[in-house]
Amino acid sequence: MPMSSLAAAVSVPAPVLLPLHRTSTGLVTGLGLLAVAVLAGLAVDDYWFNAILIPFLIMALAGLGLNLLTGYAGQASLGTGAFMAVGAYATYNLLLRLPGLPLPFALVGGGLFAAAAGVLFGLPSLRIKGFYLTASTLAAQFLLPWAFNQYGWFSNYTTSGSISAPRLEFAGLDLSTPQGRYFVTLAAVAVLTWLSINLVRSQAGLAFMAVRDMDTAAAVAGVPIARTKLTAFAVSSFVIGVAGALWAFAYLGTVDSRSFDLDRSFTVLFIVIIGGMGSIAGAFVGSAFVILLPILISNVATTFFAGAVDAGQLENLQKILFGALIVVLLIKEPAGLAALFAKFRRRLATWPLRP
Repeated sequence: MPMSSLAAAVSVPAPVLLPLHRTSTGLVTGLGLLAVAVLAGLAVDDYWFNAILIPFLIMALAGLGLNLLTGYAGQASLGTGAFMAVGAYATYNLLLRLPGLPLPFALVGGGLFAAAAGVLFGLPSLRIKGFYLTASTLAAQFLLPWAFNQYGWFSNYTTSGSISAPRLEFAGLDLSTPQGRYFVTLAAVAVLTWLSINLVRSQAGLAFMAVRDMDTAAAVAGVPIARTKLTAFAVSSFVIGVAGALWAFAYLGTVDSRSFDLDRSFTVLFIVIIGGMGSIAGAFVGSAFVILLPILISNVATTFFAGAVDAGQLENLQKILFGALIVVLLIKEPAGLAALFAKFRRRLATWPLRP
C-alpha cells in the first residue's frame, strides 16, 4: 500500500466504541462511587475530612493529571510539584486581585496558568525524550518554587512568603468548614475525572497513546506529534494545577513553595506507578495506597509496640515497611494495583472455574 494511502487510512482513527454493557457498567460504578462519596461527606467527622478524605482526593487528582501525561502520552515528568505550585499561587492571586471572582473560575484560572507553564516546560519534549526529558521537567521543579519564594509579589509580600486560603464561598455558601472543603474537592475531582475519561476515549486520547507506543509510527500515520505532546503537557498540567490549588486552600490552608518540593513530585509519581500507568482508576487506587497505608501502619504500630520501641525508631520502621511493601507489590504486579484488581474481578466472574 502506498504511504499516502496508508496515512489517509489511519490518520483519522475511528472513535472508540466500547461495548454497551461495559459503558453502562462503568457509568453505574462511577455514579455508585460518587453517591458513596457524597454520603460519606454527610456522615464522617472532621478527622476523616482533614486526615483522610481530602488529601486522598487531591493526591488522586494529581496522580490523574500525571497519568494523562506519563501513562497515556508516554512523556516523563518530575515537575508535578512545580505545576501544583503554579496552580496554587495563580489561584491565590486571582482571588486576591480580582475581588468577587467566583471560586470555580479562580480554580479554572489557576489550572490555565499551570497549563501554560506545562506547555513551556514541555517544549523540550519536541526534541528529547526519556531521562533527558525528565531532567528538563526537573528544571521546572527547581525554578518555579524558587521564583515564588524569591519574588514577593506572588505571595502579596508576606514576610514568610507563604499564602493563606481566603474565605472559601460560592453562591452565598460558606465552604471554609472541613465538610465544605471536602465537597469543593469532591466536585472538582468528579468533574475532572469525568472529563479525563472522555478525553482518553476520544481521538485526542488515541493520539496520546499512539505517540506513547511509537511516535515514529504515529507520525507516519498522520498524528501531529508536536501538537499532541504539548496538548498532553497542557491538559496534564491543568489538572495538576487545580490539584495544587486544592492542596493549598482545601487541605493545608497555608502553604509556601516548600510544600511543592521534589518529594511532592515523587509522591505523585509513586501514586501513578503503584496504581497503574495508563489507568484512570489507578490514580485513585494508588492514592489510597499512599495515603491510607501509612496511617494503617502507624495505628498498628502504636497499638502493638507503643512504649516498647522509641518513637523515632518506630517512625523509621514504618517507612521501611512502607517501602518494602511497594517493592514487593511492584515485583508481583508491575502493572500496578489497578491491573491486579482487574485480574481478581475476571477471576471472580468465572469462579470456581478458571478462565
